[in-house]
Amino acid sequence: MPVATPKKVKKDSNIRVDAQRKVSGKAKFIEDVEYKNILHGATIRSPVTHGRIRGFKNRDEIKNMPGVKAVITADEIPGDNIVPFVKEDYPCLAEKEVKFYGQAVALVAAETPEEAKAAAETAELIIDEYPGIYDSIESMTPDAVYVGGDDNVHSYFKIRKGNIDEGFKGADVIVERVYNSGHQVHCYLENQGMIAEPIQNGAISVKGSMQCPFYVHNALVKVLGFKYSKVRVVQADTGGGFGGKEDMPSIVAAHAALLANKTGMPVSLIYDREEDFHTMSKRHPSRTRIKYGATTEGKLVACEAEYIVNGGAFCTLSPIVAWRGIIHITGPYEIENIKADSYAMATNTVPCGAFRGFGQPQVNFANEILIDELAEKLNMDPVELRKKNLLKPGSKTATNQVVGSSCGMAETLDKTLDKIKFKEHKGNDKGPVKKGMGISTVFYGVGLGAEGKYFAKAGAQVHIKEDGTVFVAIGNVEMGQGAETVFNRICADTLGCSYDMVEILEPDTTRVPDSGPTVASRATLVGGNAVKDAALKVRDSLFKAAAQKMGVKPFDIKIKDGKYISDEGEIDYVDVVDLAYLSRERVAAQGWYKVENVSFDEKTGLGDAYPVYSYSTNACEVEVDTETGVVKVNRLVAAHDVGKTIHPPSAEGQIQGGAAQAIGYALYENLVLEEGKIVNPSLSGYTIPTTMDLCDVEPILVESAYDEGPFGAKGLGEPPMVGPAAAILNAIHDATGIWFRKIPCLPEDIVKELNKDINKEPKELK
Repeated sequence: MPVATPKKVKKDSNIRVDAQRKVSGKAKFIEDVEYKNILHGATIRSPVTHGRIRGFKNRDEIKNMPGVKAVITADEIPGDNIVPFVKEDYPCLAEKEVKFYGQAVALVAAETPEEAKAAAETAELIIDEYPGIYDSIESMTPDAVYVGGDDNVHSYFKIRKGNIDEGFKGADVIVERVYNSGHQVHCYLENQGMIAEPIQNGAISVKGSMQCPFYVHNALVKVLGFKYSKVRVVQADTGGGFGGKEDMPSIVAAHAALLANKTGMPVSLIYDREEDFHTMSKRHPSRTRIKYGATTEGKLVACEAEYIVNGGAFCTLSPIVAWRGIIHITGPYEIENIKADSYAMATNTVPCGAFRGFGQPQVNFANEILIDELAEKLNMDPVELRKKNLLKPGSKTATNQVVGSSCGMAETLDKTLDKIKFKEHKGNDKGPVKKGMGISTVFYGVGLGAEGKYFAKAGAQVHIKEDGTVFVAIGNVEMGQGAETVFNRICADTLGCSYDMVEILEPDTTRVPDSGPTVASRATLVGGNAVKDAALKVRDSLFKAAAQKMGVKPFDIKIKDGKYISDEGEIDYVDVVDLAYLSRERVAAQGWYKVENVSFDEKTGLGDAYPVYSYSTNACEVEVDTETGVVKVNRLVAAHDVGKTIHPPSAEGQIQGGAAQAIGYALYENLVLEEGKIVNPSLSGYTIPTTMDLCDVEPILVESAYDEGPFGAKGLGEPPMVGPAAAILNAIHDATGIWFRKIPCLPEDIVKELNKDINKEPKELK
C-alpha cells in the first residue's frame, strides 16, 4: 500500500546540507564523541632531526607510571611497520633510525590525557645523533648526507617538447629568474584526531577527522596485519583539511589502532596544536627557475624550467606534487619548445604532502611574476602579453594535450579586468603609501591526472525509501567544502525530488563504495558522476513505473518541478515512488565512474595529463606603506571557469576561502626552521591573516560546460588558492617598482629592498 507522503519543503538552492548541524553545534567532531570507558594515547617522539636509535632507557618505569596501560614500540607491530603512501618508506614507528624532529618512536596509552602526556614526556630515548641536511638544494650535492630515495631524490619528472635550442635562437628577448617559496601550514581549525575501538569478531573500528577513509583503511590493514573485512573506518565531522588530512590521518589512525588492539579498549588520540605543527605535513618549500624566450611581438617561443621542492624526510605524496608542478610550470600559455625538470628532494625536515593546489601554487607564483617581468622587458602591457599566448580550444598544453571546448580562460580574464577596471588604474605617488594593481592567470588540471590514474574512479549508491526520501552512500567526504550539498543537488535534480528528501550517509568503509580520495578538486567531477550514474539507474525504474501508469513509453517521460510528465498527464515524484514499490521495480542502484583517456610518457613528459582543465584569473589592488613595508590588499577579484555551477553559494565560498589562504601564503605565513626544527609551532608564532587583514573577495563564476561532467561541472576546490599570490606580488611591484621573488613577502623584505640603491638581479642557477 502507498505510504504517507512527507511534507514537501520548497527547494532552496542557498542552504547547505551541513549548515544547520554545524551552526547549531550538533555536529559531532572527533573530540565530541563520548565513550564511558576510554583510554587516551600519546606519542613518544624523537628529540633530534637525525640519528640512530640505541634504546629506550626507562620503558619499564613508564609502564608503571600512574594510569599507564600500554607502551608500544616498533617491534610489537603485528603487521608491517610501514604506512603506505605513494612509496612505502614511512615507518609507523621509527625502529632503527629517526629522520626528522618529532618522528614517532613509541606510543603510550593511559587512563587520562594528562597521564598519557606525562608518560610520553618522561620517556628517555637513547639516540646517537647524526648530521642532518635541511635544504633541498644542498640535498642534491654529491657529498650530501643521505636521507632517502635515490640519492636523496624522492621523485623526478621531465618534459621535452619541440627543440629548446632552436626555440631560444628564435627569441628576440630572453628573461630568466629564480623564485622561492617557503613552507605553509594548513592551520585547519580542528587538529588531527582519531578514536580506535575493538569491535565484534576480532575487528577494529576507527573514527576520526580525515579526507580519505579508504587511505586509512589500507594503512590499518597493513599495520595491523588484518583482513580488509576486519577493519572499519568512519569519518567524523571534519573541521577542515585542505590536504593536510589526506595522508597524515593514516599515521594517527594506525597509532590509535595499535593501542586499542593491544589494550582491548577504545583509545582516543587527539593532537594539540604544537604537536600537529611539528609532525604533520606542510606545503613543500620550492625553488623554481624559469627562462622564457619571446619575440618582439610578444609570442612565447621557448621555456626552460627547473622546479625543486623540499619533500622532507619521507616521500609521502611528493611525487604527485612534483608531477603536478611540472605539468603546469608554463602556466596557461601555448609554447612550442619546452624543456622542464622537476625534483622532489629528501631532507631531515618534517615530511611535506598535500596542500590545496598540490604543487601548483609554487610554480604559478613563479610563472606569473616572470610573465610580468618579461612584459616589462618587452615594453608591453602584461595583459596584452597574456592575451597573445593564452590557451584556447584547440591549443596544446606543455604536454601536447589539445585543449577541449570547455575552456573559459579568455572569458575569466575579460570579466576580471572589466570588474576591477584594471586599465583605469593609476598609481598614487603622494606620501609613503603607494597603490598598485596586479594580475595572474591560471589553468588547473582537474583530478589526480595520469599519475594518479589508479585512484581515478568513484562509486556511489542511491536508495529510494518508500516515502520518497533518498539515501546516498559515497566515499568522498565533506570537510567544509560543500561536497554533501553538491551530491545532494546532483541526486535530487536527477530524480526530480526536493533537496530536503536526499540524505548523504556518513562515510563508512563498511557501508559506502570506495570513491577514491577527496582531493585534487575531483569530488564534483568524479564523485558527482558516480552519484548521477546511480540516480539515473534508479530513475529508469521510476520512468518505467510512471510510463506504465500513463500508458506511454518510458522515454516519453520528462521531469519538471518535481513531476513526471508526458503527453498523457503528470504524476508527483512521491506518487511515482509508490508506483515503483507496488510494481516491484528496482529502487536502489550502485553508480560508477572512472576517468578515461589520460596518459603520460615519462620519457618525454608528453600526453593527455588530465581529463579536463579549469581556468581562472585573479586581479587585485594593494597599498604598500613604504616606511613600514606593510602591504594591505584592498580588493581582489577572481573569475573561475567551473564548467557548470552546481551550488553557487558554495562555489563563491570556495573562491573567497581559497583567496584568503593565498593572501596568507603571499604575505604572512612564515614557518621558521632552525636545523630542521620548527621554532614557531603555534598560531601566535606562525601568523595567518585574520578577518581584519583580508579584503572583500569578489567572485565571478564563468561557465564553460564540460560534456563529461555532471550537468557540465568540472572542479573548483583548489584553483582559488593557486593564483592570488602572484597577483599580489605583481601589484607590489606596480606600487614600488621592485620585483619580489620570494614568498611570503614580509614587511622587512620590502623595507630592505626599498632601502637598497638598486634592485640587484638574482644569481643565475648553476
